[in-house]
Amino acid sequence: MYQKNAYRVLLTRARQGMIVVVPEGNDKDQTRPRRYYDETYNYLAKIGLKVLF
Repeated sequence: MYQKNAYRVLLTRARQGMIVVVPEGNDKDQTRPRRYYDETYNYLAKIGLKVLF
């Protein structure tokens, strides 16, 4: 819950020029499952964040 609130604060404080980086997941690393990052990326794209690459 603390982590979630930390992101919420960051997102509400950034008014201009903010870049959100979603790294690629790696299924070989249990701490970075690809599914988790793909879901996050897809959600952010769905709500209208502009993809820069």
